[in-house]
Amino acid sequence: MPESATKDELAVFISHRDSTCGECGNKLGRHAWITMAGEKGAICLACADLDQLAFLPSGNVALTRRSKKYSTLSAVVLEWSRSRKRYERQGLLVEEEALEKAETECLADEDARALQRERAASRREVEDKQFIERFSAQVRELFPRMPKGRESVISQHACRKYSGRVGRTAGAKELDSEMVTLAVIAHVRHEETPYDDLLMSGVDGANARATVRPKVDEVLDAWR
Repeated sequence: MPESATKDELAVFISHRDSTCGECGNKLGRHAWITMAGEKGAICLACADLDQLAFLPSGNVALTRRSKKYSTLSAVVLEWSRSRKRYERQGLLVEEEALEKAETECLADEDARALQRERAASRREVEDKQFIERFSAQVRELFPRMPKGRESVISQHACRKYSGRVGRTAGAKELDSEMVTLAVIAHVRHEETPYDDLLMSGVDGANARATVRPKVDEVLDAWR
């Protein structure tokens, strides 16, 4: 028995050479699907009473498992790999009814998983919105004199998902005042100082930040 098939599995082989069915005498040609029957040698699927089965390619573990479970008769399909020098599973032959039942169940599961993903996404959206609102409130609390609506702009930018920005750090998620202040500083640097112009003119980040720091401090003091 090839390593790819267990002792309790029927095995069907995809032949790579011309063969003749030892039962009916028909020439099977290359790439025929056959079983082996001792002294008779290669047997075609019709003579082996396996030709009524449907082929299920490998790949979908859940569908394969369920199809085999529901199929009274099944056979593993094997093909010799010249490069790996071993038989490898290509799929499974199962009863049509078993395959249809398994497909129906897998589709139901996929629908359920899709619904779960949708619900999870909705929960995350609500949680993100609530987090941004709390972040915005903390910005306003720390800088009560900033222009109206600016806290929302800062929060939306700092807390954008998958951005790696300060609002997505662990400290910011705990609404640590220092982390929230860093988000405000970043906003002021870009919106209230010539910082971006300095970067575009070739000034490196460290020198540009040092240059605009007095202006940043001035704005922060005015907003407190």
